[in-house]
Amino acid sequence: MGLIPVANDQIATVVTALEMLARPRPRPLPDSALRLIRWPAPDPAKYRALFRRVGEPWLWFSRLVMDEERLRAIVQDPKVDVYAVVDRGGIEVGMLELDFRTEGACELGFVGLIPELAGKGHGSWLMAHALMLAWQPEVRRVWVHTCTLDHPRALGFYRKHGFVPYKRTVETFADPRLAGVLAPDAAPQIPYLGALSR
Repeated sequence: MGLIPVANDQIATVVTALEMLARPRPRPLPDSALRLIRWPAPDPAKYRALFRRVGEPWLWFSRLVMDEERLRAIVQDPKVDVYAVVDRGGIEVGMLELDFRTEGACELGFVGLIPELAGKGHGSWLMAHALMLAWQPEVRRVWVHTCTLDHPRALGFYRKHGFVPYKRTVETFADPRLAGVLAPDAAPQIPYLGALSR
């Protein structure tokens, strides 16, 4: 067994891809005071604000560094469905992005809620909606990926909802906190290394 060094300004994570090859049996939707609101052709600034709010604790940054034209091409594509999760007061507290751009498949591109909602059953409510919306008549495969930077229960959560792991990869990238993409105190569970330690 060998260890591969990772530079102090880089982060490494194990990415697990999971898939579902058959529509799950219908079940009653879990209760929740939350609602799912479709965002057709979302404004990139509004999209990024919610993306940051949901993903910053887990170092989600990919859509924050993407140039506006490329981001628009994805989130405003007619084959990509973007939803905001809102609470009773209309505050956006989560997101769901379904990508149908590959024929016969749906990728759960981003699924998440703000950390304050963790452990309250809202994740199961969101996943039930995600699967109901993902399994369009032409879809034969729904897939998602998670990584070791995500919530510690994310992989088990996907498996509980019927996804089966099929591939694992290692990804390394520059720490987005160093470039100012994310706040220096984002994801404190992932420490700075070397001269950047606090």
